[in-house]
Amino acid sequence: MANWLEWLSKAINALNEWVGRAVSWLTAVLVVLVCFDVVARYLFSSTAAWVMELEWHLFALIFLLGAGYAFRHDRHVRVDLFYAGFSSRDKALVDFFGALLFLIPWCVLIVYASYDYALISFKIKEISPDPGGLPARYAIKFAITVGAVLLLLQGIASLIDSALLLAGLKQPDGDENLTDTNKI
Repeated sequence: MANWLEWLSKAINALNEWVGRAVSWLTAVLVVLVCFDVVARYLFSSTAAWVMELEWHLFALIFLLGAGYAFRHDRHVRVDLFYAGFSSRDKALVDFFGALLFLIPWCVLIVYASYDYALISFKIKEISPDPGGLPARYAIKFAITVGAVLLLLQGIASLIDSALLLAGLKQPDGDENLTDTNKI
């Protein structure tokens, strides 16, 4: 059972690693797009609705699809008053109950609510209300669901890793313990 759980955790980690690295390229695309928009706006007094919408769509994709990657590498926001001083076992305990009581239920709620939200948008073929805006607004709405699923999966991987560590079936040392703040 422990081998299967460890395999599942590694598979989830690999998925979020791949998605995070792929999504990171959207940052470069966003920078180029913003530079283009600034030049067009200030030199030619021209801009288009689709450019501004594409900017916030790209930012949303970076944020939403990169959340699981950020969590995997402990780059998420955390109020860290005591956690940094905890032992590996205490950190695993906090991570276990944090994932079980807060992260996983919250992600399930977001997946549930956002899927219906995006599905309704898809069914009505929602487009931008702005003239010249982007079509297929449902695509960015489905990104909310996909991002929440990726974060949910990473929360499950964190729960598995914490449980294995607490059960003594995993060592806190090495690359597998990416939630240890001393490794940042």
